[in-house]
Amino acid sequence: MNNNTSLTQRIMKALGLTALLTAIDLLTKMWAASALADGPFVPIRGVFEFRYLENHGAAFGILQNARVFFIILTILFLLAMGYVFVRIPADRRMLPIRLLIPVVSAGALGNFIDRLAFGYVRDFFYFSLINFPIFNVADIYVTVSAAVFFILIAFHYNDEDFDFLKGGKHAGK
Repeated sequence: MNNNTSLTQRIMKALGLTALLTAIDLLTKMWAASALADGPFVPIRGVFEFRYLENHGAAFGILQNARVFFIILTILFLLAMGYVFVRIPADRRMLPIRLLIPVVSAGALGNFIDRLAFGYVRDFFYFSLINFPIFNVADIYVTVSAAVFFILIAFHYNDEDFDFLKGGKHAGK
């Protein structure tokens, strides 16, 4: 198998994972919009609720009605993730990053699709015990991916592991 075929296979697998995770996010949002529109469903009273919210901003309700900004930012983010994915070495050491990119991309894409289709993001998980902001599956993808990435940067990778991001020879082969 030549290097281009291997890169093509990795890209196709990543796109497949991204599509699957995005579909899961969008299906849960469809469920929330139809099942929770009339009020919250409380599985554990005082701790956790499914509560539907149409969020016109970002996390914690910041940047309300900045739709165009979020659309542009998401496009740039997805392009950056694609660039990193294509350049990342195929060795085992970088496997965690190669897995995180489709997950975080699915989170960005799920909320991007909501913004394009509706002008807002559909949120529905609510931890009432701590009054945590309402969120969705895409938000979980982004938050968990970011946390794992920062842990990896702090404890697993070193600066030289990211030399592939510097210009020059194509590293993703």
